[in-house]
Amino acid sequence: MPETFNVLSGEQEISFHGNQNMVACYNKKALNFIEEVTNNADEIQNRILSEILTRNSNVEYLQRHSLNGRTDKYIFKKMIPVVNYEDLKPDIDRIAQGDTSPILCYKPISEFFSKLLAFFYFFMCSSATSGGESKLIPMTDDAIETRVVLPKIMMSVMDQFIPGLDKGKAIYFSFVRPESKTPGGLVASPSTTGTLKFKKLNRHYDPYANYTNPIETTLCTDWYQSMYTQLLCGLCQNKQVLRMGSAFASGFVRAIKFLENHWFLLCKDIRTGKVDQKITDPSVREAVLKILKPNPDLADFIEAECGKESWKGIITTLWPNVKYINVVVTGTMSQYIPVLDYYTNGLPLVCTYYSTSECHIALNLNPLCKPRDVCYTIIPTLAYFEFLPVNRNGRGSTNSISEPMTSFTEDENHGLVDLVDVKMGEEYEVVVTTYSGLYRYCVGDILRVAGFKNKTPQFNYVGRKNVVLSIDADKTDEVELQNAVKNAVNNLLQFDATLAEYTSYADMSSIPGHYVLYWEIRLNRQTPIPPSVFENCCLVVEESLSSVYRYIRVIEKSIGPLEIKVVENGTFDKLMDYAVSNGASAGQYKTPRCVKLTPIIELLNSNVVCTYSSQECPKWIPAP
Repeated sequence: MPETFNVLSGEQEISFHGNQNMVACYNKKALNFIEEVTNNADEIQNRILSEILTRNSNVEYLQRHSLNGRTDKYIFKKMIPVVNYEDLKPDIDRIAQGDTSPILCYKPISEFFSKLLAFFYFFMCSSATSGGESKLIPMTDDAIETRVVLPKIMMSVMDQFIPGLDKGKAIYFSFVRPESKTPGGLVASPSTTGTLKFKKLNRHYDPYANYTNPIETTLCTDWYQSMYTQLLCGLCQNKQVLRMGSAFASGFVRAIKFLENHWFLLCKDIRTGKVDQKITDPSVREAVLKILKPNPDLADFIEAECGKESWKGIITTLWPNVKYINVVVTGTMSQYIPVLDYYTNGLPLVCTYYSTSECHIALNLNPLCKPRDVCYTIIPTLAYFEFLPVNRNGRGSTNSISEPMTSFTEDENHGLVDLVDVKMGEEYEVVVTTYSGLYRYCVGDILRVAGFKNKTPQFNYVGRKNVVLSIDADKTDEVELQNAVKNAVNNLLQFDATLAEYTSYADMSSIPGHYVLYWEIRLNRQTPIPPSVFENCCLVVEESLSSVYRYIRVIEKSIGPLEIKVVENGTFDKLMDYAVSNGASAGQYKTPRCVKLTPIIELLNSNVVCTYSSQECPKWIPAP
């Protein structure tokens, strides 16, 4: 591999020149690359680790752990501890303060990707020592460039399933957050923001990156102006759009809600060829006016469709040539599938790749599969990957998914396995060693082995660690909560109702404490839902929780009856607005599944329209 790390097997990336033969050549090269690396995963992983250790042999962190320039994998695993962010925070703080010595990486850290857990901790009131602060992930220019290349490879995969995507345009709702600077002068931004700005400064022609909206609308830090103009530009070019998407399903649903609330203004702009006066950013106005032309016929069409009582299939109506929706619908995002199916007439929901702030990790090589079948193939050239077995139902290591991660002793390190040694059906936490200075770093995501591509494992995304509700000895993690809610929501189907959003709260103000679920319901018809249905939903949730929860609830009675509080429509929009106003990224925002901060609880409670709890206790049957 060359000095500037390239995921395309070390060869210089092909540039596009609008020539169809060049597009086909790139696609073939990308697919051959996937075949090569998945067939040689073990060899490549060993080479990647050796390269990382060789390049960074003189950095302080490795010297501190007595690696002394050695690149042997066994020595690396013996001497280098498995860590989380708190373990690296003192070194990262030194870099942020302006220390330019090679602390973590031999190359200069060009910026930080802030893993925006500021708002996550803000909602969760985490007991972690970094509560309230963003996690600063060190980045080099090479590492950021890799993030630009991998999506191109994914489009070569998509071309196998839906040819001709280079001949049309895309709407991809992306948003940036204002950058900040560390005391030492380094830029800190969310990974989406950093990558988008890098792409703008290092733009190569890419036929798959033909978007309806100019880059100025995406880089506008005012969320309202950015969303409005991205939708406006997308509607103006509606027949050219072949694909749509957003980082997460929740972001795409929010775009639809925005359209519901502002279609009349958007139609006015399309009719007159003028941009609404609320769009005050001069660079955005100028860029949009180059696209926007008076089109009364299109405005009439949009008004007629948006004015209908039912918005079923509105996406395929307004954008008749769209082939698929590119959104993450795995993990807790799966709750949005019914809503997306309703608005898109069941268009394919495509999860393209799996990425974290630390590094890109994997591709979905079967992108048109059903959301429940999504699995990601690790690309072995992106980092050195290890996997920490997750203790669930007594299996794996002693580290539970719902217990906080701390650094490990040498003996505990032996529980980690290499990429090619994971076992089918088992769950693991991802541990990465990267080119930009992370060594045996726990990402916090839980994956389940679903199969293999050649000699490389494929994983289902399970969820994040440590998102829990707890009253007593019970510990309910994100996955358990999601499954319980999903079971309960089935009771609403007969009323043509769906769950638009939810979050939860461990209410300790009463004795005993109890779980509270805040539900925002979308009614597709005006049939009222009887209180008995919601009471049964409460029971179904409790019945779906762990035996520990049910034992404490039924036998020890130190947990009170679970409540479901139905909130007004738009409540979770207010929740996001609050988060954004306090520094969260609109583009990366995901509804927190557990909240604790008093102002957030007050916001939710002020929008409650009715409260329900079960009249029965869940069942608990002692083991024989």
